[in-house]
Amino acid sequence: MNKESAISAQFDAEVVIVGGGPVGMGLAIELGQRGVRTIVVERYPQPQPIPKGQNLTQRTMEHFHFWGAEKQLRAARTIPPSYGIGGLTAYGTLLGPHSYDWLQRDLVKPYYFTSNERLPQYATEAVLRRRVAELPSVQTLYGWDAEAVTQDASGVSITIGEREGSGRRVLRSAYAIGSDGARSLVREHAGITQTRTDHDRMMVLLVFKSHELHRLLECYPGKSYYNVLQPALKGYWKFFGRVDLGSTWFFHAPVPPGTTKDNFDFAAYLREAVGADFDVEFEHIGFWDLRFMLADSYREGRIFVAGDAAHSHPPYGGYGVNSGLEDARNLGWKLAATLQGWGGEGLLDSYDAERRPVFGSTIRDFIAKSIDADREFLDAYDPARDQAAFDAAWQARAQGAVGEVHAFEPHYEGSTVVCGSEGRVSSAKGSHRFDARAGHHLAPAAQASGKNIYDELGAGFTLLVMGGPASAVEAFREAALDLSLPLSIVMAESSDETARYAAKLVLVRPDQFVAWAADAASPDDARRVLAVASGQG
Repeated sequence: MNKESAISAQFDAEVVIVGGGPVGMGLAIELGQRGVRTIVVERYPQPQPIPKGQNLTQRTMEHFHFWGAEKQLRAARTIPPSYGIGGLTAYGTLLGPHSYDWLQRDLVKPYYFTSNERLPQYATEAVLRRRVAELPSVQTLYGWDAEAVTQDASGVSITIGEREGSGRRVLRSAYAIGSDGARSLVREHAGITQTRTDHDRMMVLLVFKSHELHRLLECYPGKSYYNVLQPALKGYWKFFGRVDLGSTWFFHAPVPPGTTKDNFDFAAYLREAVGADFDVEFEHIGFWDLRFMLADSYREGRIFVAGDAAHSHPPYGGYGVNSGLEDARNLGWKLAATLQGWGGEGLLDSYDAERRPVFGSTIRDFIAKSIDADREFLDAYDPARDQAAFDAAWQARAQGAVGEVHAFEPHYEGSTVVCGSEGRVSSAKGSHRFDARAGHHLAPAAQASGKNIYDELGAGFTLLVMGGPASAVEAFREAALDLSLPLSIVMAESSDETARYAAKLVLVRPDQFVAWAADAASPDDARRVLAVASGQG
């Protein structure tokens, strides 16, 4: 009996994913496309119509490209492409005299293969569900809840129950993943602790209709989300976002403790933030507590957590769903490699070692830092007190917003499965560059024919060859065979863009991160590099 047959006999699936939101479905696609037998347990039969997780970065859209769902996602967009999806920060009110462009992700488009996108999370989930349904190795159980999760040396047992019925089952798998949200049952039952930082702020989420607000904000063409800074809020935002073009909006903001749906004038709160009167028809009023959470580990034995189960934060800057989908890409190929026998003992541990410090940095260096910087600015500058000083500081903030987009560049320089990581640290803070750097995302490059390098990347490792000795290429080929690694060798056509990699040999991981780059390699070098990158070193 071969390995796959043995697993089929022993388990209901190789991997069970609890939670079928964007992260869980992304994981299912990543695994399913690699032939891994997967079951997704999701409590809701249909995506929930709350417009969160709207901003999808260029990097996230690369995932959809490789998942075979990019065109479908762009077709589901609720704001016409011709309108634009930019952001804006305003002081006092949206219609006041002080504003600047914010979160201009188009500035880093040259470093990614795809352009960014914006649509409500429920629309994203619908696209992912349809893609999952096309994969024969993935089974979905909608309308089921996980009730208990236990593990032993050989596998994981997940007890599930029907939400609208009396059905109950126990699923057995080699591995389990909790992508079941910030209150994750999987995380709790695995015994994974978390570090939380409460900001002692009650927040409201409003979803509402308003045609007049669209007309009022026509003075900001191409903008789809807006945050308002007000001194009384001490650095916390009032945040508006378009759900579609012309009618539907969402709004996040702090509200006083004890606020309920019935004891607060939410319409007046919205109008005060805009600085004008307009029609409001509420579709949803909900509340959440503003806090940061980071799991103290992303793995406990055969159980992993991803997305909000591993990390959560205020919806500032669009980091949440994008970080979760990066978890899915990172963990998915590593699980497949382990199950298929070409991932070493260190590969699954590298998921935590790569993704957890990156999100810790995201909290520390971007989100919390932004709240603190806004509070300090509001305390120090007031246009009514000193207009000239305020204007100068406001312009400096506008320039800083540009720099922040360039500085958010998650990387794995400190990873144990990246060559040359000694003494380095993985972080969300970096710099966008075209040269191929170990631990960093590979920039796209058009070859002489016009075909992009990204069109030639394989599902396993890819060795990009832009010169260098033929013996080095052969050394990688032989080492991959010896280690049973899937390796595609791409003899790249020389061009100005491929020259920007500044290396003749570049080893690219299945998630488009660079594992190693150099101009030459001996047989020993090739084996060492592949062994390290696959967790066998």
